[in-house]
Amino acid sequence: MARTVPARAAAVAGVVVALVAGLAACGASAGEDKDPEHRSFALEGRTLTVDSDDSALEIVAADAHKAGTAEVTRWFQGSVAIGSDPKVTWSFQDDRLVLRQKCSGVIVDCSAKHRIEVPRGITVKVEDGDGSVRARGFRDALSVRTRDGSVQVTDSSGPLELKTGDGSVRVSDVSSRRVKAQSGDGSVRLELGTVPDLVETRSGDGSVTIELPRATYRVTTETGDGSVDVSVPRDDTSSHVVSAHTGDGKVTVRTAN
Repeated sequence: MARTVPARAAAVAGVVVALVAGLAACGASAGEDKDPEHRSFALEGRTLTVDSDDSALEIVAADAHKAGTAEVTRWFQGSVAIGSDPKVTWSFQDDRLVLRQKCSGVIVDCSAKHRIEVPRGITVKVEDGDGSVRARGFRDALSVRTRDGSVQVTDSSGPLELKTGDGSVRVSDVSSRRVKAQSGDGSVRLELGTVPDLVETRSGDGSVTIELPRATYRVTTETGDGSVDVSVPRDDTSSHVVSAHTGDGKVTVRTAN
């Protein structure tokens, strides 16, 4: 009986080695996915809703993209040691793009990335269950809601409404005149290139930093635990309204260099 213990240990070790080797092999090929899936969808209206359950999203608006279509490319970024490849479903109805994927197996990383390209002139609404969202190039309204993941917007001028339950919010190289940004647990940082009409920011737990062009603003701030530094010119009658609130963190409102 004593001789069976090393034998069992060796067998278990062999299984672990096999699992790790399989994971490393699959992870390497998945991370270098050179054959992504691609779909094109015809837009009927001027508003696209993106409904994703569990993936990182990159959304790009540009004049070069084909009018009346949304182009979607998907890369699998995870790894499967034991089990089948992820089951992916795509559906498009009434200008609502629904992205779903399901993984199964003993050891699974089911992460994926979707790049969505739309023409200018399209309003986009994003509902992401779990994943980061990056967007750029928007001249029209953009709304992003994700339960768990960071949100980053660049090179845009349309109205922005951004919300994450857990993650940071970053806005830069933006000339939007209306910006609303909220994080349940994470920092919020806005860098605006045009004097805005309205900026509303809120974090449950994290710092809030807003950089603005030189002008006079009506500013309100609040922090449950942290310092407040407002260095922009202030006037309670100004039509340029800025609010910055956090439950725990520093609040900074300053003029951009």
